Amino acid sequence: MTELIDALTTTPVIAILRSASPRHFPDVADALHASGVRAVEFTLTTPGVLDALREYAAAKPDGLALGAGTVVTPADARRAVEAGATYLITPATCLDVVAEARRLGVPVLPGAFTPSEILSVWQAGATMVKLFPASVGGPEYLRAVRAPLGSVPLVPTGGISLDRAPAYLAAGATALGMGGPLVGDACEGGSLDALRERAATLLHGIRS
Repeated sequence: MTELIDALTTTPVIAILRSASPRHFPDVADALHASGVRAVEFTLTTPGVLDALREYAAAKPDGLALGAGTVVTPADARRAVEAGATYLITPATCLDVVAEARRLGVPVLPGAFTPSEILSVWQAGATMVKLFPASVGGPEYLRAVRAPLGSVPLVPTGGISLDRAPAYLAAGATALGMGGPLVGDACEGGSLDALRERAATLLHGIRS
């Protein structure tokens, strides 16, 4: 848990890597790390991702928290941790995944949207709760949810643009899950220089 917490304390962003192939994931993760993003998620919807996760976990730079996303079953959780994931993220409540993550001793960020869902996964032992899809309600919804549930660390994810990221943090987000707006086409072989520029824009916004 310390690795993830340290990463998000340094930079409150989890970069989401998803593609038709994990071929470019290592280069993308390295570029993000060099740009200051310290937490990266390899999504299980990417074919062949477990092999890529295993290989990258053995060679990743120090200080990078490497997790698995779109974990929907306990078996997914076990395979991801065996491959080297140090935290797990789900797209929905997935209480059985929360229980398995606790058994495996790794942080878990289950997805939830309504106050009832958020409270249920938090009481089940979530490390943080992924507020998904965040763009549906925006920072205003996050702020409203935090009024009665202020002790629950929320990580809004889904459709957060670079320019809106600071507003979510100002509304009380613990960290942000950032996919397309940050990663762009880099996972398909797009420009890593453009990726670094987007990361610099994001980090400048949230730090200022």
